[in-house]
Amino acid sequence: MKKNLILAAFFSVALVYCHAQNLVTPQSSPTEEIKQNFGLSQIEVSYSRPGIKGRKIFGDLVPYNKVWRTGANNATTITFGDDVIIEGTKVAAGKYGLLTIPGQNEWTIIFTKQTDVTNAAAYKQDQDVLRVTVKPYMLPFSIETFTIGFNDISVNSCRLELMWDSVYIPLPVTTDVDAKVMTQINQVMQQDNHPYFQAAVYYIENGKDLNQAVEWLDKAIAQNPDAYFMYYQKARALAKLGKKQEALAASNKSTELAKAAKNDDYVALNEKLQKGL
Repeated sequence: MKKNLILAAFFSVALVYCHAQNLVTPQSSPTEEIKQNFGLSQIEVSYSRPGIKGRKIFGDLVPYNKVWRTGANNATTITFGDDVIIEGTKVAAGKYGLLTIPGQNEWTIIFTKQTDVTNAAAYKQDQDVLRVTVKPYMLPFSIETFTIGFNDISVNSCRLELMWDSVYIPLPVTTDVDAKVMTQINQVMQQDNHPYFQAAVYYIENGKDLNQAVEWLDKAIAQNPDAYFMYYQKARALAKLGKKQEALAASNKSTELAKAAKNDDYVALNEKLQKGL
């Protein structure tokens, strides 16, 4: 009897232990992974997002003038899918640790070969790929949860942003897209399947030869005569060339085809384009 009681107590404790091992609770500083299409590839960031939770942040929880892992829990990393330029310095495609040294009047942003730095003691300055200094800006409101993101994204530039409490840190990032795209266009135009439309739109958006763009659009339209979006791009190119009557004719055709396709967005785009002629 005594032996049975001991065995029962043992299995009860084991059962409680097993349940405890399976306990899942929310992360106090949730992990986030963001992917931003940029240039011809992506920028990826992995970091943890602590909250203010009534605490004083900079100069207290996050000391001034000391290396900060730029988040919580795990190391913060950033991966560039292609070469980028930051503050005039080329940073090769690859994965890097993203560290910062906050200051009252100046922040240092560090891109390091170390991708596992979770505390200042592990940081080795000789592993730096790039260090840049950035002026912090004070926001007129408070950001409860630490946030890394991207803004002002264009074909070849974007802005990496760090925000927490009332502090905002911007860092411009650029990439050389044009040379690569032009090389691609020159290559694919030698093949049988010509991407006339895509190449023409790139020319229009990036200040290239507009007459060439119109020629390519005519060839694209010949292959797809009901493509209202192609007529719209042709109207844009002709308008930029100052050929208003031809632009109006192309825009009218685009409107006609867009109405037949019940695409109100392109009807509105054409109306706006025509008002500017």
